[in-house]
Amino acid sequence: MNAATGFVYHEDYLRHDTGDHPESAERLISIMRKLEEGGLTKKMERVLPVRASQEQIEYVHASAYVKKVEAMSRRGGGMLDPDTPLCGDTYDIALLAAGGVIKAVDAVMDESNALRHIFALVRPPGHHATPNRGMGFCIFNNVAIAAEHFKRKYGVKRILIADWDVHHGNGTQDVFFEDPSVLYFSMHQYPHYPGTGWINEVGKGEGEGFTVNVPLPIGTGDAGYLYALNTILVPIAAEFQPEFVLVSAGFDAHTADPLASMHVTSRGYGLFTDVIMAIAKKSCGGRVVLTLEGGYNLDAIAESTLSVFNSLLANTGEIKGGAVGTSAQVMKRVEEIKEVQREYWNV
Repeated sequence: MNAATGFVYHEDYLRHDTGDHPESAERLISIMRKLEEGGLTKKMERVLPVRASQEQIEYVHASAYVKKVEAMSRRGGGMLDPDTPLCGDTYDIALLAAGGVIKAVDAVMDESNALRHIFALVRPPGHHATPNRGMGFCIFNNVAIAAEHFKRKYGVKRILIADWDVHHGNGTQDVFFEDPSVLYFSMHQYPHYPGTGWINEVGKGEGEGFTVNVPLPIGTGDAGYLYALNTILVPIAAEFQPEFVLVSAGFDAHTADPLASMHVTSRGYGLFTDVIMAIAKKSCGGRVVLTLEGGYNLDAIAESTLSVFNSLLANTGEIKGGAVGTSAQVMKRVEEIKEVQREYWNV
């Protein structure tokens, strides 16, 4: 067993019944089957989640919204928005999802064990959930709640949230748009749902400069993503010096995903993880918590998750990838982003 690497999982996550919907229990079933077939579950420590408290959910979400989700779920479910179904168990399982990421945070911060990186395999996902609204398959914003937990329990002053889901994490951005203690970095297909995440969305007030959006053109693959990570995130993170790194790990930029038009490979996600691990090793002792977001091709999400775990287990933290293979369109976009970000960072 690699004592440094762990995963969060609970069979109850399958009880969030979405029917014939892209965000289904089959996603986790496919992931766990792949990890077990590869013998990886025996190499890592399993961390069992507990439900987040209502107080913890309200670190991020308005009380009225939380009560709305609970009431709808207790009535047997319904549609939170046109894309986001609830069943009778959804409220409890959404608490367990947020609680799973909180538990991962606590496990990594616990000096009595060797855990340094954990991937929380939770559902429903979270990064579209705003303080007052669930949307885009998301109920509560798991990664944002975990970041607030960090700040309140451990007094952490600098947290990096890296989001490589193909859709912009509008909810996470909304939560921290005026907060200089959280650097939110998102790479996403643009234009695409939910329509936010342009390069000039950089934060507001004290938080100005602490939101970094990387809207990538349709068709971007591994090389383009790695170029953006190495050219934008790596130097900004070196300057920001995060005390902890959180990752919204969606796999819907995969070339096989039915809901987007990017060309990332399963192997590419392992390379992205290598970059994140290198950042964490330099600034915060390698401490990283990843949480599952999107990804809707069952084979692709399983293979991509396996690739991420292989990176975590290898723990090389070696950054690979340069400009080779990066399209002129992506390189032009990266230059546009750097031009905006130079007001705040040395990029």
